[in-house]
Amino acid sequence: MEPAAEAARVRRARPEESSSRPLGTGLESEFRVDLERLRFAPSFSRLAEVTQVVTSASTPGVVHNRLTHTIKVSAVARAIAVGLWSSADPDLLDDLGGLDHVVAQAAAVAHDIGHPPFGHLGERVLDRLARTRFGLADGFEGNAQTFRIITELEVLGPGDEGLNLTTAVRAAVLKYPWGRFHWPDPHPSAWPEPPRGATPYRDRVDVAAAGAAAKFSAYVPDLAEMVDVLAAFPMVPPGRQTPECAVMDLADDIAYSLHDLDDFHRSGVLQFSLVSAELREWTSRRAELAALEAAELRARTRMPGAGLERLRRRLAGKDAWIFDEDAFTEAVATVGEEFVDGVLAVPHDGSMAAERALSGFTNQWIDHFVSSVRLVPDPPVRGATVTLTTLAWHQVALLKFVHQHFVLNRPDLAMQQRGQAAAVTSLVTAYDEWLSDTADAGRAPRRLVDLVETAAEGYRRTARERPEWLDHQTDESALTRMSRGRAICDYVASLTDEQVVDQASRLRGDGGRLWPSGGF
Repeated sequence: MEPAAEAARVRRARPEESSSRPLGTGLESEFRVDLERLRFAPSFSRLAEVTQVVTSASTPGVVHNRLTHTIKVSAVARAIAVGLWSSADPDLLDDLGGLDHVVAQAAAVAHDIGHPPFGHLGERVLDRLARTRFGLADGFEGNAQTFRIITELEVLGPGDEGLNLTTAVRAAVLKYPWGRFHWPDPHPSAWPEPPRGATPYRDRVDVAAAGAAAKFSAYVPDLAEMVDVLAAFPMVPPGRQTPECAVMDLADDIAYSLHDLDDFHRSGVLQFSLVSAELREWTSRRAELAALEAAELRARTRMPGAGLERLRRRLAGKDAWIFDEDAFTEAVATVGEEFVDGVLAVPHDGSMAAERALSGFTNQWIDHFVSSVRLVPDPPVRGATVTLTTLAWHQVALLKFVHQHFVLNRPDLAMQQRGQAAAVTSLVTAYDEWLSDTADAGRAPRRLVDLVETAAEGYRRTARERPEWLDHQTDESALTRMSRGRAICDYVASLTDEQVVDQASRLRGDGGRLWPSGGF
């Protein structure tokens, strides 16, 4: 890599005193400092008490939380990056933007820091409230929240904002390198074929948001820094991830596709008969299912095989660049043989034999997926420079389907999630009313007050420098409302599951602890 390109990747957001530099020399030392800053950040520690799918109290078995998920993603990311580094053409890697295994690890450590309490459920609730209650056009998004935390909200030392990470690590968390509306131009949602995540957005209260991306990596006040970060990678086309980001993204998919199946097999939620029937019926009746009209297929929601057919159609429609009928059929067969018949067929009884069978399957398939990674110099717009072989890609999609279809759609989980959504909504509403009370706003939690000031600074700066990113809504009342809304979302998103329930309860007058540990 050319010296100028190396310097751009290593550059930090702000200069540092030499005494704060890591010991030793070389690029890895700079990136390793970033890795440790992320691991020591309170926002990383908090993930131990944030839901992955269900809380630990929901099942007698041990389940993953956001922290254990992140640790596994980091391990898989390192394995992928080391494998590519040792096997790929170094000149090609440089041409694509560079690949360092520590940067990939750091991105994996950071990737879920922006997840709010209760996982994706909390994300959806905060997004709806941000837009409908506070007029924040770009709402709330976990990936954008991650970038905001590491560049603005996390505290490294006295007077510092953000963790002052290198450009390479900041770029590696930009999973969706665009804003919801305003950057780049033309916006990816308007491209003839939008990249993954940039498809036009429609929210869950039937309000269309024309030209908005469903996923994005920076809110309006943070767009300028994202643009500056990406400028250090002129070899990476608009809308494409850096190789290290692509490694992190793929590692996340691999880890997610396997460890949630571990959790719900241990807890007895995944039933052999149901999963087996789904795969068996699709295999034996696939011609009949393929002939059904879309409306008729939707109406057969509980018919075995129908869910798998809907998955097949969705993959074929969205991902024609890699979808293959034969690979899909082979993935159904291998997952059926190795996971359904090889693991699910024997109920998990807590014995060492049951654990050996489950861990053996998981380890074998992680090795299989890591060895199936390949580098694509010029990927299609919905692809990435780091991806899986065609068969492995279909296998990951199928494993994720098993979790989504047989766990996430359960009525008992939906009931719990509705209660969690009510708690988040109640807390956001209560804090908005508190900050609107001029007689008592000064007694609001100190961190919340700080976040209001930080958000106001960001929105005023954007109003001066890029008013078009705010759709020219730059009058003081609009800026005040947006700043308050962004700060409340920042604050609630920084809590643990338990803190949301506790604070919502106290603000309703239901009691709860008066002196929570750590204060405000």
